[in-house]
Amino acid sequence: MTIEELLAKSENELTGVINELRNGRNTPEPDSINYAMQYDPKTHDINDQSKRPDKLVVIDKDSDEYGEVKNINPNVELTTEQGFRIERVARIALAIQKLIVKRAVAFTFGNPVTYNANPDGEEEKALLQALNRVFYDVKEKTLNRRVARSLFSTTEVAELWYPVETEPHELYGFKKNIKFKVAIFSPMFGDRLYPYFDESRDLVAFSREFTRKDRDLITRTYFETYTKDKHYLWSCEGLETATSGTNWQLVEGYPKDITIGKIPVIYASQPQVEWEDVQSLIDRLEKLLSNFADTNDYHASPKIFVRGTIKGFCRKGEAGGIIEGEDGAEAQYLSWANAPESVKLEIDTLLRMIYTITQTPDISFDTVKGLGAISGVALQLLFMDAHLKVQDKNEIFSEYLQRRVNVLKAYMAEANINWRTAASHLIVEPEITPYIIEDELSKINILQAANGQKQIASRKATIRRLGWADNADEEEAAIEAEETRERSYYQGEPTL
Repeated sequence: MTIEELLAKSENELTGVINELRNGRNTPEPDSINYAMQYDPKTHDINDQSKRPDKLVVIDKDSDEYGEVKNINPNVELTTEQGFRIERVARIALAIQKLIVKRAVAFTFGNPVTYNANPDGEEEKALLQALNRVFYDVKEKTLNRRVARSLFSTTEVAELWYPVETEPHELYGFKKNIKFKVAIFSPMFGDRLYPYFDESRDLVAFSREFTRKDRDLITRTYFETYTKDKHYLWSCEGLETATSGTNWQLVEGYPKDITIGKIPVIYASQPQVEWEDVQSLIDRLEKLLSNFADTNDYHASPKIFVRGTIKGFCRKGEAGGIIEGEDGAEAQYLSWANAPESVKLEIDTLLRMIYTITQTPDISFDTVKGLGAISGVALQLLFMDAHLKVQDKNEIFSEYLQRRVNVLKAYMAEANINWRTAASHLIVEPEITPYIIEDELSKINILQAANGQKQIASRKATIRRLGWADNADEEEAAIEAEETRERSYYQGEPTL
Protein backbone atom coordinates (compact mmCIF):
# COMPACT_ATOMS: atom_id res chain seq x y z
CA MET A 1 0.00 0.00 0.00
CA THR A 2 1.38 3.40 -0.99
CA ILE A 3 1.29 6.40 1.32
CA GLU A 4 -1.34 8.01 -0.91
CA GLU A 5 -3.60 4.96 -0.63
CA LEU A 6 -3.09 4.87 3.14
CA LEU A 7 -4.05 8.53 3.64
CA ALA A 8 -7.04 8.23 1.29
CA LYS A 9 -8.90 5.94 3.72
CA SER A 10 -12.17 7.10 5.23
CA GLU A 11 -12.53 8.83 8.61
CA ASN A 12 -13.87 5.61 10.11
CA GLU A 13 -10.43 4.08 9.58
CA LEU A 14 -8.39 6.95 11.09
CA THR A 15 -7.23 4.83 14.01
CA GLY A 16 -5.64 2.31 11.64
CA VAL A 17 -4.14 5.08 9.50
CA ILE A 18 -2.46 6.80 12.45
CA ASN A 19 -1.22 3.52 13.91
CA GLU A 20 0.30 2.61 10.56
CA LEU A 21 2.03 6.01 10.35
CA ARG A 22 3.44 5.40 13.82
CA ASN A 23 4.78 2.01 12.78
CA GLY A 24 6.71 3.26 9.74
CA ARG A 25 9.93 3.91 11.65
CA ASN A 26 13.07 1.95 10.76
CA THR A 27 14.50 2.43 14.27
CA PRO A 28 12.88 2.11 17.73
CA GLU A 29 11.33 5.23 19.22
CA PRO A 30 13.83 6.82 21.65
CA ASP A 31 13.33 6.53 25.40
CA SER A 32 13.07 10.30 25.71
CA ILE A 33 11.89 10.27 29.35
CA ASN A 34 14.88 8.23 30.50
CA TYR A 35 17.28 10.34 28.40
CA ALA A 36 15.87 13.54 29.90
CA MET A 37 16.41 12.18 33.42
CA GLN A 38 20.00 11.24 32.62
CA TYR A 39 20.61 14.65 31.03
CA ASP A 40 19.33 16.59 34.05
CA PRO A 41 21.58 16.10 37.12
CA LYS A 42 18.65 16.85 39.45
CA THR A 43 16.96 13.60 38.39
CA HIS A 44 20.00 11.31 38.58
CA ASP A 45 19.81 8.07 40.56
CA ILE A 46 22.04 9.56 43.26
CA ASN A 47 19.16 11.92 44.15
CA ASP A 48 16.58 9.13 44.23
CA GLN A 49 15.52 8.35 47.83
CA SER A 50 14.53 4.82 46.89
CA LYS A 51 17.95 4.04 45.37
CA ARG A 52 20.04 5.99 47.88
CA PRO A 53 18.01 6.32 51.08
CA ASP A 54 18.91 8.57 53.97
CA LYS A 55 20.17 6.96 57.18
CA LEU A 56 18.28 6.37 60.41
CA VAL A 57 20.47 7.28 63.39
CA VAL A 58 19.79 5.79 66.84
CA ILE A 59 19.96 8.53 69.47
CA ASP A 60 19.31 9.00 73.17
CA LYS A 61 15.72 10.14 73.43
CA ASP A 62 16.35 11.90 76.75
CA SER A 63 19.08 14.07 75.29
CA ASP A 64 18.47 17.82 75.34
CA GLU A 65 19.73 17.89 71.73
CA TYR A 66 17.34 15.21 70.54
CA GLY A 67 16.86 15.48 66.81
CA GLU A 68 19.42 18.26 66.41
CA VAL A 69 22.87 16.71 66.58
CA LYS A 70 24.21 13.20 66.62
CA ASN A 71 24.27 11.67 70.08
CA ILE A 72 24.47 7.98 69.31
CA ASN A 73 23.48 5.72 72.19
CA PRO A 74 26.15 3.01 72.58
CA ASN A 75 23.86 0.79 74.62
CA VAL A 76 23.64 -2.22 72.31
CA GLU A 77 21.33 -4.09 74.70
CA LEU A 78 18.72 -1.33 74.18
CA THR A 79 18.01 -1.27 77.91
CA THR A 80 17.09 2.40 77.73
CA GLU A 81 14.45 3.99 75.58
CA GLN A 82 15.86 5.23 72.28
CA GLY A 83 14.72 7.39 69.42
CA PHE A 84 15.61 7.78 65.76
CA ARG A 85 16.23 10.68 63.43
CA ILE A 86 17.06 10.99 59.76
CA GLU A 87 20.67 11.70 58.84
CA ARG A 88 20.87 13.14 55.33
CA VAL A 89 23.44 11.43 53.13
CA ALA A 90 25.61 13.27 50.64
CA ARG A 91 24.28 13.41 47.09
CA ILE A 92 26.75 14.62 44.47
CA ALA A 93 25.21 14.70 40.99
CA LEU A 94 27.50 15.59 38.08
CA ALA A 95 26.33 17.21 34.83
CA ILE A 96 28.76 15.12 32.77
CA GLN A 97 26.09 14.22 30.21
CA LYS A 98 25.53 17.92 29.54
CA LEU A 99 29.28 18.49 29.29
CA ILE A 100 29.67 15.70 26.73
CA VAL A 101 26.86 17.15 24.61
CA LYS A 102 28.16 20.73 24.92
CA ARG A 103 31.65 19.74 23.79
CA ALA A 104 30.29 17.68 20.88
CA VAL A 105 28.10 20.61 19.74
CA ALA A 106 30.96 23.10 20.10
CA PHE A 107 33.44 21.06 18.07
CA THR A 108 30.88 20.22 15.37
CA PHE A 109 29.36 23.67 14.86
CA GLY A 110 31.83 25.99 16.62
CA ASN A 111 32.76 27.23 13.15
CA PRO A 112 30.05 28.30 10.68
CA VAL A 113 29.04 25.79 8.03
CA THR A 114 30.50 26.65 4.63
CA TYR A 115 28.21 26.21 1.63
CA ASN A 116 30.48 25.63 -1.36
CA ALA A 117 29.09 26.39 -4.80
CA ASN A 118 30.24 27.43 -8.28
CA PRO A 119 27.26 29.35 -9.67
CA ASP A 120 27.10 29.62 -13.46
CA GLY A 121 25.27 32.70 -14.66
CA GLU A 122 23.48 35.55 -12.95
CA GLU A 123 20.41 33.54 -11.96
CA GLU A 124 22.42 30.94 -10.07
CA LYS A 125 24.44 33.68 -8.36
CA ALA A 126 21.20 35.43 -7.34
CA LEU A 127 19.76 32.14 -6.08
CA LEU A 128 22.86 31.46 -3.98
CA GLN A 129 22.65 34.96 -2.53
CA ALA A 130 18.98 34.40 -1.68
CA LEU A 131 19.85 31.14 0.14
CA ASN A 132 22.48 32.97 2.18
CA ARG A 133 19.89 35.63 3.04
CA VAL A 134 17.49 32.96 4.32
CA PHE A 135 20.26 31.46 6.46
CA TYR A 136 21.00 34.91 7.87
CA ASP A 137 17.33 35.59 8.68
CA VAL A 138 16.84 32.31 10.58
CA LYS A 139 20.23 32.62 12.37
CA GLU A 140 21.57 29.46 10.84
CA LYS A 141 24.60 29.29 13.18
CA THR A 142 22.32 29.03 16.19
CA LEU A 143 19.93 26.70 14.34
CA ASN A 144 22.72 24.20 13.67
CA ARG A 145 23.74 24.13 17.32
CA ARG A 146 20.17 23.61 18.50
CA VAL A 147 19.71 20.78 15.99
CA ALA A 148 22.94 19.11 17.11
CA ARG A 149 22.08 19.47 20.80
CA SER A 150 18.73 17.76 20.30
CA LEU A 151 20.24 14.98 18.19
CA PHE A 152 23.05 14.26 20.64
CA SER A 153 20.81 14.24 23.72
CA THR A 154 17.66 12.51 22.37
CA THR A 155 18.95 10.58 19.28
CA GLU A 156 16.64 12.35 16.81
CA VAL A 157 15.58 15.77 15.54
CA ALA A 158 13.65 17.31 12.67
CA GLU A 159 13.14 20.77 11.25
CA LEU A 160 10.20 22.12 9.25
CA TRP A 161 10.64 24.88 6.65
CA TYR A 162 7.55 26.90 5.80
CA PRO A 163 6.65 30.27 4.22
CA VAL A 164 4.79 33.04 6.06
CA GLU A 165 3.09 36.05 4.56
CA THR A 166 4.73 39.46 5.12
CA GLU A 167 4.73 42.91 3.62
CA PRO A 168 6.15 42.97 0.06
CA HIS A 169 9.96 43.03 0.06
CA GLU A 170 12.98 42.25 -2.10
CA LEU A 171 15.19 40.55 0.47
CA TYR A 172 15.68 37.54 -1.78
CA GLY A 173 16.42 39.52 -4.94
CA PHE A 174 12.85 39.62 -6.24
CA LYS A 175 9.65 41.23 -5.03
CA LYS A 176 7.61 38.89 -2.87
CA ASN A 177 5.33 38.99 0.16
CA ILE A 178 6.62 35.85 1.91
CA LYS A 179 9.54 34.94 4.14
CA PHE A 180 10.87 31.51 4.96
CA LYS A 181 11.04 30.31 8.53
CA VAL A 182 12.04 27.13 10.31
CA ALA A 183 10.74 25.22 13.35
CA ILE A 184 12.55 22.47 15.24
CA PHE A 185 10.74 19.28 16.26
CA SER A 186 12.41 17.41 19.08
CA PRO A 187 11.61 15.04 21.96
CA MET A 188 13.24 17.73 24.12
CA PHE A 189 10.14 19.85 23.45
CA GLY A 190 7.63 17.05 24.01
CA ASP A 191 7.32 16.04 20.35
CA ARG A 192 7.05 12.41 19.26
CA LEU A 193 8.51 11.96 15.78
CA TYR A 194 7.36 9.30 13.33
CA PRO A 195 9.27 9.14 10.04
CA TYR A 196 7.64 6.76 7.58
CA PHE A 197 9.96 4.82 5.27
CA ASP A 198 8.95 2.61 2.37
CA GLU A 199 10.53 -0.68 1.31
CA SER A 200 13.41 1.19 -0.35
CA ARG A 201 14.14 3.05 2.91
CA ASP A 202 13.03 6.32 1.33
CA LEU A 203 11.22 8.84 3.53
CA VAL A 204 7.72 9.09 2.03
CA ALA A 205 5.95 10.75 5.00
CA PHE A 206 6.80 12.41 8.26
CA SER A 207 4.50 12.69 11.27
CA ARG A 208 4.62 14.48 14.60
CA GLU A 209 2.47 13.93 17.67
CA PHE A 210 2.18 16.63 20.31
CA THR A 211 -0.16 17.80 23.07
CA ARG A 212 -1.27 21.32 23.92
CA LYS A 213 -3.99 23.18 25.79
CA ASP A 214 -6.06 25.22 23.37
CA ARG A 215 -7.79 28.56 23.98
CA ASP A 216 -10.93 26.82 25.18
CA LEU A 217 -8.78 25.33 27.99
CA ILE A 218 -9.23 21.81 26.65
CA THR A 219 -6.12 19.65 26.34
CA ARG A 220 -5.88 17.99 22.93
CA THR A 221 -3.47 15.64 21.27
CA TYR A 222 -2.56 16.44 17.67
CA PHE A 223 -1.09 14.20 15.00
CA GLU A 224 0.17 15.85 11.82
CA THR A 225 1.63 14.25 8.71
CA TYR A 226 3.64 15.76 5.86
CA THR A 227 4.00 14.19 2.43
CA LYS A 228 5.40 15.69 -0.76
CA ASP A 229 1.88 16.83 -1.71
CA LYS A 230 -0.23 17.27 1.45
CA HIS A 231 -0.17 18.38 5.08
CA TYR A 232 -2.66 16.53 7.31
CA LEU A 233 -3.64 17.38 10.88
CA TRP A 234 -5.83 15.26 13.17
CA SER A 235 -6.80 15.88 16.79
CA CYS A 236 -8.54 14.21 19.71
CA GLU A 237 -9.39 15.45 23.19
CA GLY A 238 -7.30 14.50 26.17
CA LEU A 239 -4.41 12.07 26.48
CA GLU A 240 -5.96 8.66 27.07
CA THR A 241 -8.01 8.81 23.88
CA ALA A 242 -4.83 9.62 22.00
CA THR A 243 -3.31 6.40 23.26
CA SER A 244 -6.33 4.29 22.51
CA GLY A 245 -7.05 6.15 19.29
CA THR A 246 -10.83 6.21 19.45
CA ASN A 247 -11.74 9.83 18.82
CA TRP A 248 -9.51 11.16 16.04
CA GLN A 249 -10.91 13.88 13.77
CA LEU A 250 -9.45 15.77 10.84
CA VAL A 251 -8.95 19.41 11.80
CA GLU A 252 -10.98 21.89 9.76
CA GLY A 253 -9.07 23.31 6.80
CA TYR A 254 -6.92 20.21 6.30
CA PRO A 255 -5.37 18.66 4.33
CA LYS A 256 -3.40 21.57 2.90
CA ASP A 257 -1.46 21.46 -0.35
CA ILE A 258 2.34 21.38 -0.42
CA THR A 259 3.43 22.91 -3.71
CA ILE A 260 7.20 22.31 -3.75
CA GLY A 261 6.92 18.58 -4.51
CA LYS A 262 9.08 17.66 -1.49
CA ILE A 263 8.46 16.83 2.15
CA PRO A 264 9.36 20.17 3.81
CA VAL A 265 10.81 18.35 6.84
CA ILE A 266 14.44 17.36 7.36
CA TYR A 267 14.95 14.46 9.75
CA ALA A 268 18.07 13.01 11.39
CA SER A 269 18.67 10.24 13.91
CA GLN A 270 21.55 8.37 15.53
CA PRO A 271 21.63 4.99 17.30
CA GLN A 272 22.22 6.26 20.86
CA VAL A 273 22.79 9.37 22.95
CA GLU A 274 26.34 10.64 23.29
CA TRP A 275 26.80 9.34 26.84
CA GLU A 276 25.16 5.93 26.34
CA ASP A 277 28.40 3.93 26.64
CA VAL A 278 29.54 5.71 29.82
CA GLN A 279 26.27 6.03 31.73
CA SER A 280 27.26 3.26 34.14
CA LEU A 281 30.64 4.92 34.71
CA ILE A 282 28.93 8.23 35.53
CA ASP A 283 26.60 6.48 37.99
CA ARG A 284 29.59 4.84 39.65
CA LEU A 285 31.49 8.14 39.83
CA GLU A 286 28.55 9.93 41.46
CA LYS A 287 28.13 7.12 43.99
CA LEU A 288 31.83 7.09 44.76
CA LEU A 289 32.02 10.84 45.29
CA SER A 290 28.88 10.85 47.43
CA ASN A 291 30.15 8.02 49.63
CA PHE A 292 33.50 9.75 49.98
CA ALA A 293 31.73 12.98 50.95
CA ASP A 294 29.85 11.08 53.66
CA THR A 295 33.14 9.68 54.91
CA ASN A 296 34.64 13.15 55.00
CA ASP A 297 31.69 14.42 57.01
CA TYR A 298 32.47 11.85 59.70
CA HIS A 299 36.25 11.67 59.59
CA ALA A 300 37.68 14.81 57.94
CA SER A 301 37.99 16.64 61.29
CA PRO A 302 40.63 15.17 63.67
CA LYS A 303 39.24 12.84 66.33
CA ILE A 304 40.88 11.88 69.61
CA PHE A 305 40.69 8.36 71.02
CA VAL A 306 40.92 8.34 74.82
CA ARG A 307 41.80 5.43 77.11
CA GLY A 308 41.25 6.07 80.81
CA THR A 309 39.68 9.07 82.55
CA ILE A 310 40.13 12.67 81.32
CA LYS A 311 39.89 15.28 84.07
CA GLY A 312 40.15 18.44 81.92
CA PHE A 313 40.15 19.57 78.27
CA CYS A 314 41.42 22.79 76.72
CA ARG A 315 39.00 25.32 75.28
CA LYS A 316 38.39 25.73 71.54
CA GLY A 317 41.14 27.80 69.89
CA GLU A 318 43.30 27.95 73.03
CA ALA A 319 47.02 28.16 72.17
CA GLY A 320 49.17 25.60 73.90
CA GLY A 321 46.10 23.80 75.24
CA ILE A 322 46.61 20.86 77.60
CA ILE A 323 44.50 17.75 78.20
CA GLU A 324 44.62 16.61 81.85
CA GLY A 325 44.03 12.97 82.73
CA GLU A 326 44.39 10.56 85.60
CA ASP A 327 47.30 8.16 85.91
CA GLY A 328 47.37 5.70 83.00
CA ALA A 329 45.08 7.76 80.79
CA GLU A 330 46.05 7.99 77.10
CA ALA A 331 44.85 10.23 74.24
CA GLN A 332 45.81 9.98 70.57
CA TYR A 333 44.52 11.22 67.19
CA LEU A 334 42.78 8.81 64.86
CA SER A 335 44.01 9.07 61.28
CA TRP A 336 43.58 7.31 57.95
CA ALA A 337 46.41 5.27 56.57
CA ASN A 338 46.06 4.86 52.77
CA ALA A 339 42.28 4.64 52.32
CA PRO A 340 41.81 7.84 50.23
CA GLU A 341 44.47 6.82 47.67
CA SER A 342 42.41 3.96 46.27
CA VAL A 343 39.38 6.24 46.00
CA LYS A 344 41.40 8.92 44.21
CA LEU A 345 42.78 6.33 41.77
CA GLU A 346 39.29 5.08 40.90
CA ILE A 347 37.93 8.62 40.47
CA ASP A 348 40.79 9.56 38.12
CA THR A 349 40.37 6.33 36.16
CA LEU A 350 36.61 6.82 35.77
CA LEU A 351 37.02 10.40 34.54
CA ARG A 352 39.72 9.38 32.07
CA MET A 353 37.62 6.53 30.68
CA ILE A 354 34.53 8.77 30.37
CA TYR A 355 36.48 11.33 28.34
CA THR A 356 38.21 8.66 26.24
CA ILE A 357 35.16 6.55 25.35
CA THR A 358 33.04 9.57 24.38
CA GLN A 359 35.95 11.21 22.48
CA THR A 360 35.53 14.32 24.64
CA PRO A 361 38.72 16.35 25.18
CA ASP A 362 39.49 17.41 28.74
CA ILE A 363 40.01 21.15 28.25
CA SER A 364 39.38 22.22 31.82
CA PHE A 365 41.47 25.08 33.20
CA ASP A 366 43.59 22.82 35.42
CA THR A 367 44.43 20.60 32.44
CA VAL A 368 45.20 23.34 29.92
CA LYS A 369 47.28 25.55 32.24
CA GLY A 370 49.86 22.80 32.59
CA LEU A 371 50.43 22.63 28.84
CA GLY A 372 52.00 26.08 28.54
CA ALA A 373 52.52 27.57 25.07
CA ILE A 374 51.93 24.81 22.54
CA SER A 375 52.21 24.92 18.76
CA GLY A 376 49.45 24.60 16.21
CA VAL A 377 50.48 21.02 15.44
CA ALA A 378 50.29 20.14 19.14
CA LEU A 379 46.81 21.68 19.29
CA GLN A 380 45.68 19.54 16.39
CA LEU A 381 47.03 16.43 18.10
CA LEU A 382 45.35 17.45 21.36
CA PHE A 383 41.96 17.74 19.65
CA MET A 384 42.43 14.91 17.15
CA ASP A 385 39.97 12.59 18.90
CA ALA A 386 37.29 15.30 18.98
CA HIS A 387 37.88 16.03 15.28
CA LEU A 388 37.59 12.34 14.41
CA LYS A 389 34.25 12.37 16.21
CA VAL A 390 33.13 15.32 14.05
CA GLN A 391 34.09 13.33 10.97
CA ASP A 392 31.83 10.51 12.18
CA LYS A 393 28.99 13.01 12.67
CA ASN A 394 29.50 14.12 9.07
CA GLU A 395 27.77 10.92 8.02
CA ILE A 396 24.59 12.38 9.51
CA PHE A 397 24.96 16.11 8.98
CA SER A 398 26.26 16.08 5.40
CA GLU A 399 23.03 14.47 4.24
CA TYR A 400 20.95 16.55 6.66
CA LEU A 401 22.36 19.92 5.54
CA GLN A 402 22.24 18.90 1.87
CA ARG A 403 18.53 18.12 2.17
CA ARG A 404 18.00 21.49 3.87
CA VAL A 405 19.54 23.22 0.85
CA ASN A 406 17.42 21.19 -1.55
CA VAL A 407 14.19 22.06 0.27
CA LEU A 408 15.07 25.77 0.22
CA LYS A 409 15.95 25.64 -3.48
CA ALA A 410 12.54 24.09 -4.14
CA TYR A 411 10.85 26.89 -2.20
CA MET A 412 12.84 29.52 -4.11
CA ALA A 413 11.94 27.95 -7.44
CA GLU A 414 8.28 28.00 -6.43
CA ALA A 415 8.48 31.64 -5.29
CA ASN A 416 10.32 32.79 -8.44
CA ILE A 417 9.56 30.72 -11.53
CA ASN A 418 12.53 32.33 -13.31
CA TRP A 419 14.85 30.40 -10.98
CA ARG A 420 13.50 26.93 -11.68
CA THR A 421 16.28 26.07 -14.10
CA ALA A 422 18.90 27.60 -11.82
CA ALA A 423 17.53 25.67 -8.82
CA SER A 424 17.83 22.37 -10.68
CA HIS A 425 21.39 23.07 -11.87
CA LEU A 426 22.99 24.88 -8.91
CA ILE A 427 25.01 22.50 -6.74
CA VAL A 428 25.56 23.65 -3.16
CA GLU A 429 27.72 21.40 -0.97
CA PRO A 430 27.77 22.01 2.81
CA GLU A 431 31.11 21.62 4.56
CA ILE A 432 31.62 21.30 8.34
CA THR A 433 34.94 22.52 9.75
CA PRO A 434 35.72 21.22 13.26
CA TYR A 435 36.47 23.93 15.79
CA ILE A 436 40.07 24.53 16.85
CA ILE A 437 42.03 27.43 18.30
CA GLU A 438 44.15 28.86 15.50
CA ASP A 439 47.89 29.27 16.05
CA GLU A 440 48.37 32.07 13.52
CA LEU A 441 52.10 32.50 14.16
CA SER A 442 52.73 28.84 13.39
CA LYS A 443 50.59 29.10 10.25
CA ILE A 444 52.48 32.20 9.06
CA ASN A 445 55.83 30.51 9.64
CA ILE A 446 54.74 27.48 7.61
CA LEU A 447 53.50 29.67 4.73
CA GLN A 448 56.67 31.75 4.75
CA ALA A 449 58.82 28.61 4.66
CA ALA A 450 56.82 27.38 1.67
CA ASN A 451 57.29 30.80 0.02
CA GLY A 452 61.06 30.89 0.45
CA GLN A 453 60.88 33.05 3.62
CA LYS A 454 59.37 35.89 1.62
CA GLN A 455 56.45 38.15 2.50
CA ILE A 456 53.12 36.35 2.09
CA ALA A 457 50.69 39.27 2.50
CA SER A 458 50.64 42.97 1.71
CA ARG A 459 50.62 45.56 4.45
CA LYS A 460 47.07 46.59 3.56
CA ALA A 461 45.84 42.99 3.76
CA THR A 462 47.50 42.61 7.17
CA ILE A 463 45.81 45.77 8.44
CA ARG A 464 42.43 44.51 7.25
CA ARG A 465 43.06 41.11 8.84
CA LEU A 466 43.96 42.71 12.16
CA GLY A 467 40.73 44.68 12.19
CA TRP A 468 41.96 47.50 14.42
CA ALA A 469 41.56 50.28 11.86
CA ASP A 470 38.25 51.40 10.37
CA ASN A 471 39.91 52.37 7.09
CA ALA A 472 42.87 50.27 5.90
CA ASP A 473 43.94 52.84 3.28
CA GLU A 474 44.13 55.68 5.80
CA GLU A 475 46.00 53.49 8.29
CA GLU A 476 48.53 52.45 5.65
CA ALA A 477 49.09 56.09 4.64
CA ALA A 478 49.65 57.06 8.30
CA ILE A 479 52.21 54.27 8.72
CA GLU A 480 54.09 55.36 5.59
CA ALA A 481 54.14 58.99 6.79
CA GLU A 482 55.65 57.92 10.12
CA GLU A 483 58.29 55.85 8.35
CA THR A 484 59.14 58.81 6.12
CA ARG A 485 59.67 61.06 9.16
CA GLU A 486 61.92 58.46 10.78
CA ARG A 487 64.09 58.23 7.65
CA SER A 488 64.46 62.04 7.31
CA TYR A 489 67.05 64.17 9.19
CA TYR A 490 68.17 67.81 9.42
CA GLN A 491 71.75 69.14 8.90
CA GLY A 492 72.79 72.63 10.11
CA GLU A 493 74.89 74.63 12.56
CA PRO A 494 74.99 73.34 16.10
CA THR A 495 73.18 75.52 18.61
CA LEU A 496 73.86 76.17 22.26
